[in-house]
Amino acid sequence: MNNVVKEAPKISGHRRPSSGETKPTLLGEAGTLLKVNIREYGMYIALFVIIVIFSIMTDGLFMSSRNISNLLDATGYTAVLAVGMTLVIVIRHIDLSVGFAAGFMGAIAAILMTQAGVPFYLTIPIILVLGIVIGMFNGVLVASVGIPSFVSSLAAMLIFRGALLQVTEKTGTINVTSDHFNAIGNGFVPEITEVGGLKVLSLILGLVIILLYIYFEFKNRTNKQKYNFEVVSKGILTVKLIFVSAIIAYVTWKLSGYNGFSWTVIIVLGVVLIYHFLTTKTVLGRHIYAVGSNPEAAHLSGINVKKITYIVFGSMGLLSALSGILYTSRLQSASTTAGTLFELDAIAAAYVGGVSAAGGVGKVTGSIIGAIVMASLTSGMNLLGVGISYQYMIRGGVLAAAVIFDVMTRKKRG
Repeated sequence: MNNVVKEAPKISGHRRPSSGETKPTLLGEAGTLLKVNIREYGMYIALFVIIVIFSIMTDGLFMSSRNISNLLDATGYTAVLAVGMTLVIVIRHIDLSVGFAAGFMGAIAAILMTQAGVPFYLTIPIILVLGIVIGMFNGVLVASVGIPSFVSSLAAMLIFRGALLQVTEKTGTINVTSDHFNAIGNGFVPEITEVGGLKVLSLILGLVIILLYIYFEFKNRTNKQKYNFEVVSKGILTVKLIFVSAIIAYVTWKLSGYNGFSWTVIIVLGVVLIYHFLTTKTVLGRHIYAVGSNPEAAHLSGINVKKITYIVFGSMGLLSALSGILYTSRLQSASTTAGTLFELDAIAAAYVGGVSAAGGVGKVTGSIIGAIVMASLTSGMNLLGVGISYQYMIRGGVLAAAVIFDVMTRKKRG
C-alpha cells in the first residue's frame, strides 16, 4: 500500500528553527497555517462571518437561545445525511436516493407503530436494518453490476418516491402518537436541577465535551510527535483550544438557558464521533480514502474496492434510515412530501464542508459545519423575511462558490 496515500489537510510545519533562523511569530505562523489549510478552515471562517452578519442584521435575535436550539434541531436530519454523503463522495460516487429513502423509511416506521402496533424500541432497529439492506443493494448495483452511481441512485430515488406515495396514499399523512418516538425529534435531555435559570446537566455535558476535545487534541499532538510528524506550535495550539472551547461553552450556555441539549443534538454528536473515529483511526477509514484517491492503485495494493463500496453505501442507507426517523419524529408524522430535496441539502453540506468533487478528500466534521452553514443561511434569511425564491438562489450561489473554491485550490496544488 506504499503507493496509496490518504490525502489529508497539510499542517503548517512547526519545526525547530536552526541556529541561523528566526523563530516565526505566533501571528506569522497562524497566517501560514491558514494559507496552507485554507480548504479546511475556510468553512469555519464562512460560518463565523454568517453568524456575525445575521446577528447584527437581526439585532441579536439570530443568536438567541431559542433560535440556536431550533437551528440545531432543524439541521439534525440533514447533518446525518451529510455524514454518509461525505464518504460516498470521497469514493467518487453520489447517492441521489437518500432523500426519498429517508422519507419512505420514516413512513414505514410510522406504519409499524400506528397500524402494526410495533413498539418504538423495536421499530427503530428494524428501520435501521432496513436502511442497511437498501444501501447495500445500491452498493451491489454500483460495484458488482457496474451501473454508474448517478443512474442507479436516480432510479432508486424514483422507486422510493413512488413507494412513499403508495404507503401514504390513503390518508396523505400518518400521525405518530408514540410520545417516546416523538421525543427523539422534539424532546430534550432530562435535567437534574436548575441554577440561575440554567440547566445544570446541560452545563455538565458541555464541560465534558470541552474536556474530551482538549484531551483528544493533546493526544493527537503527542502521537504525531512520537512518530516525528510536524505539529503546530504550543502557542497556536493554545489559541485553537481556547477559541473552540469558548464556542462550545457559549453554545452550551445558550442552550442551557433554554431547554438544554435536545436528543437530536445528542444523536448527531454520537454519529459524528463514531464516523470521525472510523475515518481517522481505523484501517477501514484509510482504505476508504485510498479508494477515493486512486481506485486502481488501491485495488493493486490489495484493497477490496467492491467491499469498500458495499460498506460505504450500506452506511449511507443506515444514515438515511436514521435521518428518516429524526424527521418523522420531529414532525410527529409521515407525509407524501417527506424527504423532498434532502439529498440536495446533504450534497450541498458535504461540498460546503470541504469535500472534494474529485474524491479522496473530506472530513465528516467538515460536513457537519457545512450543514450548519446552510441551515444558518436559511434561518437568518427567514428571520429577515427574505423571499423563498431569493433563498434558493443564494443557497445555490453558496454551493457553486464552494465547488469553485475546491477546483481553484486543487489547481494551485497542481
